[in-house]
Parts: sequence; structure tokens; C-alpha cells
Amino acid sequence: MARPARAAFVTLIASALCAGLVGSASAVPGSVQATEQAPPVLAPAAAKGVAPTAAGVGKALTTILKDPSLGTHRGIYVYDASRGKAVFSVGAATPYTPASTLKLLTTVSALATLGPDHRFTTRVVSSAPASGGAASIVLVGGGDPLLTIKPSARDGFPARATLQTLAAGTAKALKAQGVTSVTLGYDATLFTGPAINANWEANYVPEGIAAPTSALWVNEGRLTPGMAKRSSSPAQSAAVAFQKLLQQNGVKVAATVKPTKAPAGATSLALVKSPTVGQIVEYVNLHSDNDGAEVLLRQVGVATGNGGSYAGGVKGLRATLTKLGLDVSKARIYDGSGLTRSNKVPLDLLAGAVRVAASKDHPELRHLLTGLPVAAFNGSLAQRFSTAGTGTGTGVVRAKTGTLTGVHSLAGYALDRTGTLLVFAVASDSVPVPKTLDARAALDRATAALANCGC
Repeated sequence: MARPARAAFVTLIASALCAGLVGSASAVPGSVQATEQAPPVLAPAAAKGVAPTAAGVGKALTTILKDPSLGTHRGIYVYDASRGKAVFSVGAATPYTPASTLKLLTTVSALATLGPDHRFTTRVVSSAPASGGAASIVLVGGGDPLLTIKPSARDGFPARATLQTLAAGTAKALKAQGVTSVTLGYDATLFTGPAINANWEANYVPEGIAAPTSALWVNEGRLTPGMAKRSSSPAQSAAVAFQKLLQQNGVKVAATVKPTKAPAGATSLALVKSPTVGQIVEYVNLHSDNDGAEVLLRQVGVATGNGGSYAGGVKGLRATLTKLGLDVSKARIYDGSGLTRSNKVPLDLLAGAVRVAASKDHPELRHLLTGLPVAAFNGSLAQRFSTAGTGTGTGVVRAKTGTLTGVHSLAGYALDRTGTLLVFAVASDSVPVPKTLDARAALDRATAALANCGC
């Protein structure tokens, strides 16, 4: 499937606004379909434009940061990625509740541990030899966060692996063996520990804000499209959907579908592969996908040898960030999505994820940059940068948003008017609820001021 025009245009914007980043970098190879082109990977930052000064940046930001809508605990950290040095900070001495800007730490860790070209595999294996026309098979989850039942125009980019394709492949393999009747089990044991993070608010899962995290699910555990009720057992729901698809493909399936552990070395009948980790990271950050982030956190735990629980994922995340040269000593991290208010993260660490992704030493992390929402254009910034004083950021600022009640943050980058690449993190976790829209507008003005800087 060709990359949709809208997604391609976003990539072109990234290339244009990051003139200081883009060089002759080659595209990341591979995709779900052989004909699909992956987005280009950005080259490292170059020393271009006027070198910003603390006094100049401070002058551009001081009035904005005094906006009372931001409450008492607000701050900003600005880093000159073109020259590799911190430029300005205020209110950055204490950590903040990051909300969804925490996803930057999760996704950069996923890119670093798994690699941008890695894919997650969902497979069906034989769990017992065929006998008398009957067999036992197991649907094995590989932790694909974007697995769906069947293709949908609503899905957009990237193209997703589907149970429909897997069922067709499985039925073909079974019929080639003369098997027309099976029992079906499912294996979601790649992830361990509680499926629901103990640090989340009690209403998150019942209200569809998040799902119980599983290594096997479809449509992120949703029972209907959108932010809606989730299955209490996403793995079983996926297996039941697969059961129906097998039956539609002419395979008789026993009525009872149970959890089971696939035997080691079991014969694979069919498989489907997820989009690349790079594409998944872009999707998660563009749409602020809580469920995708939680799956990636557990994948980091598995990849680092810390296990597939959320606790193991956090341990792996901290170790990975440390290897990338980021200081996590002052950070308290409890999930991968930023849903819990217990998270406390310094602004320089949030900006640090963007900084290392832009560095010459880590081209494998560039998808963190190309997937960030574009101000006033797409993703979680589509409806932002529409108030007075934000126009200079439109189409130029790219940032991950963070939003909880009383908490608002942005972390990303902008090319200023002289060509200097500025990385930033700006936040408040003390916003009076009636001032929510004013606070968001103030953060937009602050980052727009950076884009207009030649400070």
C-alpha cells in the first residue's frame, strides 16, 4: 500500500523545517507491504543559524512564562541541538508530572533496544500432531500493539497486520495437511504481571482511556471503535475473533477457546508481522496512543531481559536511557504512557530524548523526530496554535503534547528563523482547571517564540 498523501506531506514538512537536520540519509528499508515506502530518516543536526544566547531566549520567553494561567509550578528548558549545548532554563530545578510527554522516553527506548526495523510477530502453531482429521492449534501473541481483526479505512498509516490474513493463511496450511477440524487455544504469556497498572486511576480502564495491556489483542482491546469500553480479557476476545475467521475459511473450530502455553519448538502454520517499530513509534507519538505506549514499554522490558511486566519495562527503560547518556536519577517513572500522576520527570530529561534522537550518534532514533505532531496541522497538535501570538509556530514547531487535568506540557523541537535547531520541554503541573485553554495557549506561544527566535 502506498504511503497516504497526508502522511507523505507530514514527512515533507519534517524535511523542510529540519533543513539543519536533513542530508542525504537513506530511507529505512522494509514495511508491512513490499511496495510501501518507509519515511526518510533524518541526518544529524548541523551547526547552522545564529547561536542563541540565554539573554536572548530569556527575553523572548519571560513575559509568556509569567502568564498566571500556568500556575505556580511552570518551567522551560531549551537546548541548542545545532551546537550541542543547553541555552536557557527556568523553573527546571524540580521534576514535573509529564503526562503524555513521557511517551518520548518510552518510544526512544523502544527504538534503542529493538531497532527501528524490528517487527512483532503474531503466529499460529500446532500444539499436537494431526490425528483423524483433528488437530490442536495455538494463537500466539507477539505483542503487536496495532493488530486488528481486518483492514479498515479508519486505520490510516501504517498498514496493520490482521487476524483476517492470519486466519486465511492458517486455513490454507491446515487444509494442505488434510485437517478440517481443530481445537483452538491462545498464548499471551510474552507479557507478565498485572495487566492494569496499579498506579492508574480506577476509572481509566472502565472508561476506555486505557485497556488491560496484553501481548495478544485486536483493536487495542476495544469492543467498538474509538475511546470506548475495552474487553476485560483482550487476549480471549482476540482468540474468539480468530475462531470466527477460521470458521469463515472453512475450518471447524471447537466451541471452547482457552488460554494455553504454546509448546517450545511447535510447528508454525502461519504468521503476520506488525509494522516496523519505527512506524509504530511515529503512530504512538502522533496520536498520543496510551495503549501502544504501554505495549512498547513491556517490549523494552522483554528486550532488556527484565521481563514483560510494566515494572520490568520501567527497569529496562531506565537502563536504556542511561546508556543513551541521559540522567534518570531524579526521575520517578511508573508507566509508559504518562497516565499516572505519580510520574515525575525533569524537563531536561524530556528534552534529552529529542536531543539524542537528533544527534549524529543515533540515526536509529530518528523516527522519534519524524513522528512528532506538527503545530496546527496533525495529531495532537491539529487544533493547537490558533490563538494570538502562535502563528510563527504553525507548521514549524513539532512536539509531543502532555495533558492531564491541571497538567500541560510540550516537548519537541523547532527550527528558528535563522536556521538553529532548538530542542525544548515546557510544562506546568499546577494549572487551575478554569485556565486550561489559556495555559495551553501560553505553551503554544512559548514554543512559537522559539521558532521566531534569532536570539
